[in-house]
Amino acid sequence: MVNQDREIVLALATFPGEAAAAKLARVLLDEGLVACVNIVPGVRSLYRWEGVTHDEPEVLALMKSCRPLAQRLVARVVELHPYETPAVSVLSPQLVAEKYGAWVRESLGMDGDA
Repeated sequence: MVNQDREIVLALATFPGEAAAAKLARVLLDEGLVACVNIVPGVRSLYRWEGVTHDEPEVLALMKSCRPLAQRLVARVVELHPYETPAVSVLSPQLVAEKYGAWVRESLGMDGDA
């Protein structure tokens, strides 16, 4: 098992559209908080907000990072996100491909060893 300071994490957040997600992704990449962001269009979100049920089209951003950057990543997403209360969560995969994990860590300036 990889120790926590080298652990790969996956942050998820929804956005109102691809442009907003891409704008934030570029900032996160430039700041070295993520190695990669996948923007997945066609997400349909049903949720309750301020007592009203909403049914909205959104996009999902999948952000790949490392555990030591996770708190800063979440804080930056919340700071720059267009929503008042963005849905952002960090997940810890049980297993990632060795070469992929090394690439993520190397991209973020972490030790590239598995």
